[in-house]
Amino acid sequence: MQRNKEKVQQLIQSRVSLAPMAGITDYVLRSLIRKYSKNCLLTTEMISSEFLAQVKGGDIIKRDNNHTPISYQISGHKPHLMRAAAEYLTPIANMIDINMGCPVNKVVKGQDGCALMLTPELASDLVKAVKDGTNKPVSVKFRLGYTFDELNFVEFGEKMQKAGAEFITIHGRTRSQLYSGNADWKMIKKLKENVDIPVFANGDIVSIETAEQCLEQSGADGIAIGRGVLGDPTLLYRIENYLHTGIKLPPPSLDERILMLKWHLDEEIKLRGERAGIKFFRKFYPYYIAGIKNAAKIRSILVTEENYTTIIKTLEQLNCITV
Repeated sequence: MQRNKEKVQQLIQSRVSLAPMAGITDYVLRSLIRKYSKNCLLTTEMISSEFLAQVKGGDIIKRDNNHTPISYQISGHKPHLMRAAAEYLTPIANMIDINMGCPVNKVVKGQDGCALMLTPELASDLVKAVKDGTNKPVSVKFRLGYTFDELNFVEFGEKMQKAGAEFITIHGRTRSQLYSGNADWKMIKKLKENVDIPVFANGDIVSIETAEQCLEQSGADGIAIGRGVLGDPTLLYRIENYLHTGIKLPPPSLDERILMLKWHLDEEIKLRGERAGIKFFRKFYPYYIAGIKNAAKIRSILVTEENYTTIIKTLEQLNCITV
């Protein structure tokens, strides 16, 4: 345990991490984030232990050497499969993270994700099973509770630490909120005061200013950023830089965002093939072109276009559009 605590300290060289997002934080986006932030903790999208038991490998676990430090997030509710997943991922992971916070219906109905906050004994067993399957640090990500009437995050966090977890990321909403309302950063402070392992706060961090507010209100050791990086892969680096130097670097300009978009699109095509890559990338357009004139009209063109050349021509025209 002490050795892994030291490993966690070595891994967390930054107070900022990339939060996992299913179907979003894939190999390409992680690579794009790393182009700017050299030290942040990257986290993969959620990987089902059931899936790994049937399909070994694949693009979902792909990584480069410069992705270090990187945490592989797994989900499930069967200890033996979670242990097997940890064993399989250990050679490439710097940390194994257990998803206990996903609020999506199909996940919680399967007893995974945030449903585990309703069964803390099973959640503890999962932590122990994962620890049996790896010599890497083990972390957990969860929420304030399943509903406002079940805010058990402090007791839950204490239990996860006792089971062997060495790092916690907590989203400041309940499962019933999904992603609506506001994340309650102040509540997170109660957890931080009752555990002695690193705690990163998550939820609604979309700028340097909100990062600063979250750290102040939560007392957390750091922050995990998910949706805030969409359309701005420089955000983690800019927050890191501010926390280190006090200097607020500006967000990327439209021209810079279009260049990032093109790189992102091209790399998804390399990974998935042109047809699949273009379709997969459609979810990202709204974020990259947000705030520009006629954004809705341009978005409607991009999200239906299947021809790469036409997409690039449409993007090149944006250079002439002002906000």
